[in-house]
Order: sequence, then C-alpha cells, then structure tokens
Amino acid sequence: MKVHGSPVSTATMRVLATLQEKGLDYEFLLVDMASGAHKKEPFISLNPFGQVPAFEDEDLILFESRAITQHIAHNYHDKGTPLICPGKQMSAFSVWMEVEAHQFNPVASKLYWELTVKQFLGMSTDNAVVEETEPKLAKVLDVYEKRLSENKYLAGDVFTLADLHHLPAINYLQGTRSMKLFDERPHVKAWVDDIIARPAWGKVLAMRK
Repeated sequence: MKVHGSPVSTATMRVLATLQEKGLDYEFLLVDMASGAHKKEPFISLNPFGQVPAFEDEDLILFESRAITQHIAHNYHDKGTPLICPGKQMSAFSVWMEVEAHQFNPVASKLYWELTVKQFLGMSTDNAVVEETEPKLAKVLDVYEKRLSENKYLAGDVFTLADLHHLPAINYLQGTRSMKLFDERPHVKAWVDDIIARPAWGKVLAMRK
C-alpha cells in the first residue's frame, strides 16, 4: 500500500490514522504541495482533482480520504481495530459518518482555517468569520453532547471511523479559542480526550516532526 500526501493535510492524516489503527504496512510518499506537485504529473494521474491524498492498494487507485478509510476498514476488517460496526449498528455508524462530513467538518474547517492555518501562512484572522461560525459549531456540538451522554462513542460503544474522522480538525483547533466549545460540554470533552490519546493518532502526529 502507498499513501501519497502531506502529513499536515487533514485528509491525509485521516488515512494515516486508519492505517495506524489497523497496524498495516504502507509506504508514505510525500507530495510537495508548496511547489504545486499535487497539481501536475505524476500525481494528477492518481487524483485528477489535484488534492491529497491518493492511495494505492496493489492495482487499485483511490482518492477522497473518507472513501479510502472505508476501503481500508472493510477490506482489512480482520486486522487491528475494527473501525466499523456489525449488524444493525452499521446504520448508526453510517449516520454519524455523514454527520461528521456534512455537519461538523464544514464549520470546524472554517474555524481552523481562520485560527490556525492563516496564522501559519502569515495571514490575518477574520474575527467576523470566527464570530459567525462558532455558534454554528456550538449547535452541532449540542447534538454531540446528547449523543455522547448515551454512548461512549458516536456509533455506539466502540471506536470507529465515525470518531476517527474528527481527529484532524480537532487537532488543528486545539489551543485556539474555539476549543472552549468542546471543553464546555462534559461528554464531548471526555470523548475528545479519549480519541486524541489513542496511540495510533500519536504516531500520525509524530510524522509531522
């Protein structure tokens, strides 16, 4: 298996975390995004949209990080952490996978762009965007708080991709003013503390050093 990407890319981190949870061997191939390598050959043949990551599993080539993580979880279900749910629990798993992608990530990514990425790029934070977006994330986290008061993890009592997919965005929000939205909700805070402490996630973060 080969992962073409960047260790600072949230989408790449999602795939790397899945591989680490599974304990699978893979080759990481750094894509130099600063030079625009993701927008030209040979990378563009792997992902025609010019975005990292791209993934190779023998003769199969995939892009879109959430599709890649599901491929890994389903096709290597007997390895490492299961990451998917059996039977009827699969329905709840599917719901919370969608929630992360369509409710949580759009607002969280807008906040970490303003509060973290812009700082790294030497740009100024647009405080008006932050003020407008934080209440939207708070509404999402209110739903999470109720869910996590009833279940240890989003899909039930076991850690799955539905939880793992949140890790990159949470990582980029840590240390920002917006983390108070997580910390103010006790069940959400306990969940965050749990998932960020996973050894597999620690290995992903170590790749950025």
